[in-house]
Amino acid sequence: MSQPFRLQFKVRDYECDMQGIVNNGVYFNYLEHARHEFLFEQGVNFAALTAAGIHLVVVKAELDYKASLTSGDEFYIEVLPERPSKVRFAFRQTVVRLSDKKVVLTALVTGTSLNQVGRPYIHPDVDKVFPRL
Repeated sequence: MSQPFRLQFKVRDYECDMQGIVNNGVYFNYLEHARHEFLFEQGVNFAALTAAGIHLVVVKAELDYKASLTSGDEFYIEVLPERPSKVRFAFRQTVVRLSDKKVVLTALVTGTSLNQVGRPYIHPDVDKVFPRL
C-alpha cells in the first residue's frame, strides 16, 4: 500500500470534557472506527469472520498525545498496516487536524485474530491486508 488510508471526522460537543478538549478515551473510538473502515475497504468482513468463529482482537495500544482537538475541529486519521510477526498485525495511525495540519496523536495498535478455540490464526482475508515479513 503506497498511500495511507484516510478517514475524515468532525469533533462533536459531547466528545469533549470539562476543559473543552476531546476526552482522551474518545481517541480510542476514533482510531477503532478508522481501522474498521480501512479493513472494510480492504474486503475484510467482520460479521462474516465473527460468524465463522474468527475474532480480531487488540493486544496492545500505544498512543502518543501531541495536541488537543476541540468541539467542531475537523480532522482525519491515516492508517498504515504493518506486520510485526506471523500471528500479529499492527496499524500505525496518525490523527491530523485539518485547519493547520497539526499532528494531534500518533498510535501503534497491535492485534491478532483468534480461531474457534482461541488460538492465534490469521484468516486469509486479513493476511492479504498486511505486508509479508
